[in-house]
Formats: sequence, C-alpha cells, structure tokens
Amino acid sequence: MRITRALSASLLMLGLAASPAVADSSPSPSASADGDAPTQAGTSFRTATEIEQGRTATANGSAGDYLYWSFPADAGQRPTVKATVKLPETHAAETWQIDVYDGLRRRQACQYGAQTRTAAAGTSSVELACTLRTVRAWSEPWANDPLPGTYYVRLTVVDLTTADLGLPVDTEVRVDSKDIGGSAAVDGSLAEPLVPGVAVKSEADDESSETTSAVLSAIEPEDGWSSGWWSDRWVWTALGGVLAALAGVGGYTLTRGAGRPTRVP
Repeated sequence: MRITRALSASLLMLGLAASPAVADSSPSPSASADGDAPTQAGTSFRTATEIEQGRTATANGSAGDYLYWSFPADAGQRPTVKATVKLPETHAAETWQIDVYDGLRRRQACQYGAQTRTAAAGTSSVELACTLRTVRAWSEPWANDPLPGTYYVRLTVVDLTTADLGLPVDTEVRVDSKDIGGSAAVDGSLAEPLVPGVAVKSEADDESSETTSAVLSAIEPEDGWSSGWWSDRWVWTALGGVLAALAGVGGYTLTRGAGRPTRVP
C-alpha cells in the first residue's frame, strides 16, 4: 500500500512538473497577417479609414450605412478592390454596390468585376469586385484618367426593404494591384500625387504670428511615390536603338560591294 501511494505521488509530481513544459511547447495562436488592419470604416470621404494594399480591412455596420475606406495607388498599378458583405440569417433580397473614387473624388469606372450584386433572401454573404484602369502618371485636365494618389472605396446597399433597414452586417475589404509596367507609361508626371489634407495645424513664424498649413495624409505606397519618368519602356527603347544600329551596320556591309573595280583607271 505504501509503495502504491509513493508511486502515485511520484507520478502526480512528474505530471505537474511536465504540464508547464507541455503548455510551453504547444503552439500559441499566432496573430493573423492582417492583425494591424483597420477594424472600422469611415462614414464620409473626410473620415474614410486608411488601408494598405494587400491587407484585409474589416468593419461592422448596419444595412443602409455608407462605409468608406481609402488606399494609395501609384502610376503603373492596376488596383482591384474586393468586398465581402456578411448578411444576417434572415433578410429579404437586397442589392449592394461598391464604388471607387480618385483623389479628386471623381467616380472611376471599373474595367471588369461585379460592382453591383443582389443577394437573394436568406443568402449568407455577397461578394463584390472592381478592377480599375491602369493608373497613369499624367493626364490631360479634361480627361477622367486615374492618377497617382489616394483612392476612396464606398460600400453601401442601393436596394433594401424597409424591414431590413438597420440590420447588422459584417464587411471585409481588400485592395490588390497588378504592376503593368512600361506598356502603360506616358510622357510626363504630376508634380505631387493627389493626396488630400486630412487636418490643419498651426505654426508660429519668426514674428510670433500663427500660420496654418495642411497636414497631408500619411498613407502612401510601401516603396514611396514614384517620380513618374522611369519605366521599363526606357530599357526597350535603348535595346531597340542598339538593334537598329547593328542592322544599319550589317546592311551597309552587305551592300557596299568589294570596293573600286580593278579595271577602272
């Protein structure tokens, strides 16, 4: 009996001693890649939540709200905005729409993608997508081309029954871009990207008088804004020049002949 009790006590002590080690060796839940992504959305252009490309932003809202996000897009990029709206278990048919505006708040057309979709009654979620045209480094003032700077995403329901107004919804928004390169390059660039001022601060000059200046949005591409003049088109242009020179030398060599004829005095 004493031997049995001693063995039981020893096993119990070994188990207690080993349990911290087991707990330490067990994998702890790792933070997701989008752990730093925003979890709320703005309600207007001025309060749009800034998000980075490649991260999934989430937000809770109500059916009928206008949800706004903003993201940076540089020259040569072709952004694709995707949104997922998770609907309540019971609801009538409703239509959701995603719109994208540039830094001048001009609505940009989608090249392709389901910009507007209708969720049937009882559908658990609806997915939207909008692929913009390639962002240009420079454009004519009268044109509506997408330019480098801040872009705004607006997500809202456009067709909803009165009974479903105000029902809670969960949203996810993600922006990814494809680098088009020199095929979309143009001659010229903007002096500054179309990034709006989000605040105003006061500064005191030498005469102790206060001046106000706009504080620009801190959001920008990871590698900074491009200058707009360099693209891989320069490489292809230089390579074409070298090939043209070689072709000219080869053509001259083939057509110049053997030189002056020997019979000519």
